[in-house]
Amino acid sequence: MAHSYTPGLRVSRFAKIVKERRLPLKGEVTVKIGDIVSAKQIVAQTDLPGNVHPLNCAGQLGIVPADIESVLQVKPGQDITKGQTIAVSTSFFGLFKSKVESPITGTLEGASPITGQLILREPPIPVEVSAYIDGKVTEIFENEGVEIESQGVFIQGIFGVGGERYGKIKIAVKSADEILTKDHIKEDYKGCVIIGGSRLKIEAYHRAAEVGAVAIVVGGMHNRNLKALLGYEQGVAITGHEDLKTTLILTEGFGEIAMAHRTFELLSKHEGKSASVSGATQIRAGVIRPEVIIPIEKTDELADSKGEVKGLEMGDTLRVIRNPYFGAIGKLTALPPELQELETGAKVRVLELDLGDGKRAVLPRANVEIIEE
Repeated sequence: MAHSYTPGLRVSRFAKIVKERRLPLKGEVTVKIGDIVSAKQIVAQTDLPGNVHPLNCAGQLGIVPADIESVLQVKPGQDITKGQTIAVSTSFFGLFKSKVESPITGTLEGASPITGQLILREPPIPVEVSAYIDGKVTEIFENEGVEIESQGVFIQGIFGVGGERYGKIKIAVKSADEILTKDHIKEDYKGCVIIGGSRLKIEAYHRAAEVGAVAIVVGGMHNRNLKALLGYEQGVAITGHEDLKTTLILTEGFGEIAMAHRTFELLSKHEGKSASVSGATQIRAGVIRPEVIIPIEKTDELADSKGEVKGLEMGDTLRVIRNPYFGAIGKLTALPPELQELETGAKVRVLELDLGDGKRAVLPRANVEIIEE
């Protein structure tokens, strides 16, 4: 039987989860190998250099650049505050004085006798990296970050916006095909990850943000509502950095699409447990999926769970990710080893999918993704 590895949508009731948590530049790692960390715990920290502000001191004082050092009231490297006098010049035998005040609070980095400019820098910006998931530190990247290993429920979505969040799972609807409206959102959903059904109404999102919910996970939403939410048309670029109070994850796609029953049932089973979620999405090279992670201990019931992505096998549940069957879910029935020619003339490996109700489709293998049980 021909096999093919297809990175796909994972909906795992139990999986091994490994995350690298790195700083944007070198700093300090605050944990060690073997430490058990919580999702919100800081595992690495550093300081980003503050913004630079050039100041034409010589021009303001009416002196030649070469005299800049003689008029300074503070030395390079010293701290300064906004409004503080940092340079003074005198003229007409001391009868007249001119001064320059700092426009910022920060540090005087230097003074140039060639240009007559002062270089001021704002205070450093602290940057902290959290663990993101409950787990164990398994590797240290010196001065950069850590690797954290965990285990539990791992669910990927099709599309998301908003950053990393942490909160308890709250099921807001009764079924996977129920529309999530603002009436479903309760005051006690503050700090929670709200699970919806087939579609998110924009009023429900605003209500969730108002009560302080950290995230919403729902089957789908209308594309026009996403534009209204963001204030612009979302392109193909990576998401996850939007300035949103509540992260949004779509598990199925755009439109009124019921959340997959296995996904809804899995989330419902773990209602009340803490989850880590991220809306970061990238569809092109280096695929990134939005995700929901619920750390749990392995039980006898889960003893046979492998928790790893595998190659395509007969009977696998697959989702079609390109037209003309976009969004359709079916079972893999055949993996012909020989290349087949498409209408475009390209020769590719294909597969056969049982879409139900007697419908079968032959598709390029690149047009599907695995939905892991």
